[in-house]
Amino acid sequence: MLPQLTTSIAALGLWAAFGYLLGAIPFGMVLARVMGLGNLRDIGSGNIGATNVLRTGSKKAAAATLILDGGKGAVAVLLARALAGEDAAQIAGLMAFIGHCFPVWLGFKGGKGVATFLGLLLALFWPAGLAACATWLATAVVTRISSLSALVAAVLAPIWMGLLGAPQGVALVMALAALILWRHSANIARLRSGEEPKIGKK
Repeated sequence: MLPQLTTSIAALGLWAAFGYLLGAIPFGMVLARVMGLGNLRDIGSGNIGATNVLRTGSKKAAAATLILDGGKGAVAVLLARALAGEDAAQIAGLMAFIGHCFPVWLGFKGGKGVATFLGLLLALFWPAGLAACATWLATAVVTRISSLSALVAAVLAPIWMGLLGAPQGVALVMALAALILWRHSANIARLRSGEEPKIGKK
């Protein structure tokens, strides 16, 4: 089920552009440079997200990256919802996720979108967002593997949306979950071979 279309196509296009440009801000790269941690492309997996920032040894930078990457997804949804409607909120959230994964500033080579996904999910429907965050945390505590935690949280997120009372967001969350699985294809291969590194391992 999708939300009712109440916003004009032109306005939806503007919200899509806003969401993309906000999502495309590479906070991990910026923080690593500002805090003198080096170029994330040369560290660990080369990813721009919080898990790779943690491999620099700076928990403060990793936490800030997590909050900011999640925040840009949430802000995109909340602003679009407040100023336009639920249809605009979903478009802005989707494009914030796309912007993080494929930022124009980095040659369309961005992160895997997990923090942004969780942030926009909290803004879309906070009970499902909290359930997804709890799923990630529980899996991380048990396995100490960030990618597996992300995959489990992503797969269960559409179920949480439906079970907890937000059927109008299930289609979007299913699409985002599918993108997360695709972005983690290399991680899935390493998980199957037992070679995926644990959280904090350089």
